[in-house]
Amino acid sequence: MEISDFKMDMFSIKGKNAIVTGGNTGLGQAFSTALAEAGANIFMAGVDPEDKAFAQTLEARGVKTFYMFADLTKEDTAREVVEKCVEVFGSIDILVNCAGICPIDDVLSYDAKKWNPTIAVNLNAAFYMSHEAAKFMVPQKSGKIINIASLFSFLGGQGAPAYAASKHGIVGLTKAYCDELAMHNIQVNAIAPGYFKTKAAAASVEDPERSKWIVGHTPEGRWGDVADLMGATVFLASEASHFVNGHTLAVDGGWLVR
Repeated sequence: MEISDFKMDMFSIKGKNAIVTGGNTGLGQAFSTALAEAGANIFMAGVDPEDKAFAQTLEARGVKTFYMFADLTKEDTAREVVEKCVEVFGSIDILVNCAGICPIDDVLSYDAKKWNPTIAVNLNAAFYMSHEAAKFMVPQKSGKIINIASLFSFLGGQGAPAYAASKHGIVGLTKAYCDELAMHNIQVNAIAPGYFKTKAAAASVEDPERSKWIVGHTPEGRWGDVADLMGATVFLASEASHFVNGHTLAVDGGWLVR
């Protein structure tokens, strides 16, 4: 591409078809909304109840939506989700692996009953979905896979060893799939959110000392709002990021530098 070829419409993903796992709750809603605002049809899959009101907010942007209840920890289910997306929308162009859980406990009490489900949801499901999506993306010679990592992809995980291990694994998966798929014009990247005001973080937000520590450690001096993630999502899903591959983009208000 020559310099003169660059246009702002390279950030548009109008008419593209995206799967967002966990896309109708928590941070997933931000990813779904961002992609819909940029023109993509949104296929949401996960175990949360269907949110028809949220789907209507997406459709008001002129895109199509579809929801599928799916236990993504099962390889066969991942295949069914991807095939259903292709059946309903015609292709899969973008995959956002967002579904995740984070049980918290003291290290001596954190047993396999917490470890195994966390690895299954956070890491195995992302692998299953990426593997199935790649089967369609490789023949079409295009695709975007965006994995949702975490600050715990770079740090220890006090109280959450399985979450930290799974998010370190997500970064490794991102790099490994980039190395395999880049030659097919498929970009595989990750977003590592910092501390955001979500239902999952409510206890920390409402704890004065914990919240003060988080804000004080963040150079921007505030919690993240979910809208702060939306620009990075559109960038990594669009043509504008075609030469960005295997990268983990921290969206953390500078938390990691301090």
